[in-house]
Amino acid sequence: MPYKTNKDLPENVSNVLPVHAQDIYREAFNHAWEQYADPHARQDNASREETAHKVAWAAVKHKYKKTGDLWTAKNQAVW
Repeated sequence: MPYKTNKDLPENVSNVLPVHAQDIYREAFNHAWEQYADPHARQDNASREETAHKVAWAAVKHKYKKTGDLWTAKNQAVW
């Protein structure tokens, strides 16, 4: 069940993440949904949806950090 827009995201995602983080979540979820269609590609007998949500949260955590209840962008090093 890929998400077409950020408005389609679950409330526990849309209510806590900034818009850019929602974009990351949605795109990662949709990609993982396609990538893990085959049950043999998933770990721990996880469902396709569960796997896609895990991948999406991992993608968000790569760029954002949670401090208390607030998600903020991680500082990016400038080279």
